[in-house]
Amino acid sequence: MPRYLSISLDKRGVSCVAELLDKDAPRTCEAVWQALPQVGPVHHAKYARNEVYTMVERFADHEPGQENPTVTPIPGDVVYFSFPGGMLDREFKQDKGIEQLPGVIDLALFYGRNNLLLNGDVGWVPGNVYASIVEGLDRMAEACNDVWRSGSVGEALRYERYAG
Repeated sequence: MPRYLSISLDKRGVSCVAELLDKDAPRTCEAVWQALPQVGPVHHAKYARNEVYTMVERFADHEPGQENPTVTPIPGDVVYFSFPGGMLDREFKQDKGIEQLPGVIDLALFYGRNNLLLNGDVGWVPGNVYASIVEGLDRMAEACNDVWRSGSVGEALRYERYAG
């Protein structure tokens, strides 16, 4: 039976529905599912292009490792990144308010085309595609683009179980 997430931008009052890709990323899906709900300040990518994300504390008993990886996410991809503390530079961690954490989980949503996960400091940054948006991508993409244009201050990105 398929499992679904609701992903929302709280302040903007917009949400979408994503189906978990249990066959392609079973470990990641289970780790995220068991940790829901997750919510945090939204950030818009600077280099990856059409991405919004939030960084949260590590939540899995065992990190899922790499599965169903990509460095070229497409619109509607929902991606999990696990960053050890040493991978993120001090200024970035201070800017995101995560400097006290030994590592973080980045829960990302890609809403447009032509994304490339290449970091000038460390190279390719593959992420696990664990869900795909099946409803509401157009509305969410418009709101995500507004995060880019108008700013993210006061906005939260929320992931929770969707019952239908």
